[in-house]
Amino acid sequence: MSGPELSRRESLGLATMAAAAGVLGLAAPARATAPAFLTRVDFKDPKWNRDAYARLDMDLDPTKQKVGWFRGTVYGVRDNEAVRSLFQVDGFSVVRSQQLPDGSWRRMLREIGFYRDLQTGQLMDTWHNPYTNEDVRVVPIANDPFNFTISEFLPEPPSYGGLNKEKPPKRPFLMNWTDGPDGTVHLSTDIHLFYPSALQPDKWPRESSGAFNRVSEMFHYVVKRRDLEDPAMTHVPAVGSWSRITPWLPWMLMGQAAGCISYFCTFGTAPSIDQLPADVVAKARAMDAKWLSAPDSDYGPSLSSLENYAHQQTPAPVPAGWAPPAPPPPRILPGR
Repeated sequence: MSGPELSRRESLGLATMAAAAGVLGLAAPARATAPAFLTRVDFKDPKWNRDAYARLDMDLDPTKQKVGWFRGTVYGVRDNEAVRSLFQVDGFSVVRSQQLPDGSWRRMLREIGFYRDLQTGQLMDTWHNPYTNEDVRVVPIANDPFNFTISEFLPEPPSYGGLNKEKPPKRPFLMNWTDGPDGTVHLSTDIHLFYPSALQPDKWPRESSGAFNRVSEMFHYVVKRRDLEDPAMTHVPAVGSWSRITPWLPWMLMGQAAGCISYFCTFGTAPSIDQLPADVVAKARAMDAKWLSAPDSDYGPSLSSLENYAHQQTPAPVPAGWAPPAPPPPRILPGR
């Protein structure tokens, strides 16, 4: 309601609410669908951490979806040799928010990513594995959904469909924020997991890296302080880096070969799906138009690509005499 349709009493009431919001560091909601949130920067306040991180991760207006992109290079790591660039990754996510009765935020997300040839930049359906000297079928990242709750307490680690049983003690949600140059604020997060694999070696001899998954993810966000303090911004755009250390990707068919995969990517917010690489959007749409929009309801379970692989794929045949590729032998220094 605006203009002459807004009564003087209503105008005074909204002005009072806006003034109170400024005093309390609360955002005065510009519309009924955008709930209030804390804007006064306070690194030691769990509720500010909750709201600030939620505004980075999604749009707190539930009528809007936030589009995030990520792209970078995927590396192979083995003993006795240099780290090897394998391929590029290029993907995006679409996320919607829902505020829960206790003031926390439910994040509802779909995410998809494809792999590009290092030389041509083309999206790949097959890839030549230099470790095994064979062509393998590429399986994209396709997580639908990957949801969790952002509250004033640290979230529990992902359960990955019940495989991860870790239950850390309940602690306030205080993140690693620092002031940066030129009016920026920086946030670093990490998570390190070790849990039973959905791809057990007896059933998945070529896809499984072993009985357990060891996975780490590290993020670094750079945001403008004035954006965090702006009560009109239900989403705060950020740029940053994401790295992930994970077992060999199942579709590489490496079995229990020694070594691991390392992703190193940049990420940010896109104004819309139309601003993403056209070939990525076309490939996602060809798989299913659902990848172009965020979930409208909360459902699950939330699984990573490793668990999704176990649900959606079938074990590869094992050729006679096959063995996981071994790293090269140790080099001997001359004269030793």
